Amino acid sequence: MSSNTMVDHLGITFTSITENTIEATMPVDARTKQPMGLLHGGANVVLAETLGSVAASLTVNIKEKSVVGLEINANHIRSVREGLVRGVASPIHLGGSTQIWEIRIFNEAEKLTCISRLTMAILDKK
Repeated sequence: MSSNTMVDHLGITFTSITENTIEATMPVDARTKQPMGLLHGGANVVLAETLGSVAASLTVNIKEKSVVGLEINANHIRSVREGLVRGVASPIHLGGSTQIWEIRIFNEAEKLTCISRLTMAILDKK
């Protein structure tokens, strides 16, 4: 499903799905760093939106509903220069027309590096 997409290009790998969370990792390398050698804030947002979007799609009947992002924000707390980051998405609100997901991103030392909130719209397929 992720082949030939931004998810594939950035090396995002899904690692865990539980009843209440979904997790993925992303490498901090030339694909995801900004010119100063730090993980690009936009890459954090891509990881967060990827996790929240996939999570939302797992909660609906995708034959009848589409999930699309309405709003995302991210607070970058700690820089990352190398290794992997791990994102964990968990639901805040699972409504019939909107969902809100919190995505926490951690470095390899398990320190919080970014926190994001994603609002998804749940639409009927036409």
